Amino acid sequence: MKVGIPLAGRSRTVFVAFVAAVLTAGTLTGCTIGQEPVSEAQSPVVESEPAPPLVSVVDGAKGVDPSEPVTVTSAEGLKKVTMTNQDGKVVDSELSADGREWSTAEDLGYHRTYTIKAEDRAGRTTATTFSTVSPASTAGVSLAPLDGATVGVAQTVTLRFGAAVKDRQAAQDAITITTSPEVEGAFYWLNNSELRWRPKEYWTPGTQVDVRADIYGANLGGGVYGSQDNRMSFTIGEDVRTVVDDATKSMTVYRNGEVLRTIPVSLGTEKWATPNGTYIIGDERESMVMDSTTFGLGYDQGGYRTEVEYATQMSWSGIYVHAAPWSVGDQGSRNVSHGCINVTTEAAAWFQDVVKRGDPVEVRNTVGGVLSGYDGLGDWNIPWKTWRAGNADGTSSW
Repeated sequence: MKVGIPLAGRSRTVFVAFVAAVLTAGTLTGCTIGQEPVSEAQSPVVESEPAPPLVSVVDGAKGVDPSEPVTVTSAEGLKKVTMTNQDGKVVDSELSADGREWSTAEDLGYHRTYTIKAEDRAGRTTATTFSTVSPASTAGVSLAPLDGATVGVAQTVTLRFGAAVKDRQAAQDAITITTSPEVEGAFYWLNNSELRWRPKEYWTPGTQVDVRADIYGANLGGGVYGSQDNRMSFTIGEDVRTVVDDATKSMTVYRNGEVLRTIPVSLGTEKWATPNGTYIIGDERESMVMDSTTFGLGYDQGGYRTEVEYATQMSWSGIYVHAAPWSVGDQGSRNVSHGCINVTTEAAAWFQDVVKRGDPVEVRNTVGGVLSGYDGLGDWNIPWKTWRAGNADGTSSW
């Protein structure tokens, strides 16, 4: 016999199932019964208020770097931008092709206050006032060799600052040395105001060198900032080298590895012996007065004041190759000078005509020690390991 389910029981079962289905649907749509679910695509979008033109410098800023360009940007495009200093002078500027970015087109000044007023094409405006850094003092930098010069394979780059540099690393960071072809090189400080750069090995003839000293705006330490940028370029000429050998009392000049001439010489006596080491050719003069007192040797100490011809500088300490007609009889056999390289007048003129600034001269076999690497033309006497390590921290191990 079949047992049927009462109608009322079936109704309750269907009702419960219906409620469960509705509750389940409510759970799936976000806990709200009787409301249509809101899809992500239907969510209301809240638009933000368009921003006014954006200035790269914060309003009220102080100590701003005057070498950095100031910009104003707007997505809608700029209608008008004016920037003036405290005296009302309008700053030179330029606008991008799409009209969305304005920027300064000149370096700003130290000790200045500037105001920028900008309006974009949507009518939004902004105003910004700021001031640049106020140095205690400024210093420039001179560069050597001269711009456009053709120099020898031993030439180093000299950067001489107009004031002592306390932050050596900041100064180095503002300088770029570019060579073609590329070479390995490094900075080294001879003193607090003179920085040198040289390659690991002698230059290859034909190398192009470009030096950029972008020091304007650079904090050199102690309240001193760079006063203006400087740059120069030079070219490495033919490989001309000279070897002065005290063992043979001779000077041999080579060009691109070939001997041009060997010349008898007289070097410094034992009391004033010519130092060994590598020298760099500097100034060349057809005539000059050599005065030993400028190097600390008084006349009562055996000093001299003599006019000489064809004097070619080898060191800042007063060592030259020069004409010495009074010592012709000693040249090639005996040392009689105060440290200079004595040759005949004809040989001195010939030598000066052949060599150029930056050519190396190596002195060998004297009893005079080694030319100081801090002499000014003795850079190559500082070992590369020491030079490469640098001394931006103010120390020196040489």
